[in-house]
Amino acid sequence: MPFLARILLNWLVDAAALALAAWIFSGISVGGDAGTLILAALVYGILATFVKPLLKLLTLPLAILTLGVAWFFVAMFILWLTDVIVSGLHIDAFWDLAGGTVVVWAGGVVAAFWLFRK
Repeated sequence: MPFLARILLNWLVDAAALALAAWIFSGISVGGDAGTLILAALVYGILATFVKPLLKLLTLPLAILTLGVAWFFVAMFILWLTDVIVSGLHIDAFWDLAGGTVVVWAGGVVAAFWLFRK
């Protein structure tokens, strides 16, 4: 799959996962329009591509001690940071953030398995 097509498809998957998280959890809202959802997916994708690997490297010792649980909190931080950056995305509570992180993660796993298989 060409690189640009892979990026655009990943962006679409992130947008769908964020929309699903907003649909499942009443504490997550994306402002009611597609533009906010697309912007949130773009910001999330950029943060997940550039910031998340750095944070995972920095938290490696803690991840070893917690058997990887620390990396779930890194993923939560990336979603929270997306909420802070995108004004139309709102995540109200900790459990909404945790649930939204699981939904977005699951969307990425499904996409990696079905769409990005080598």
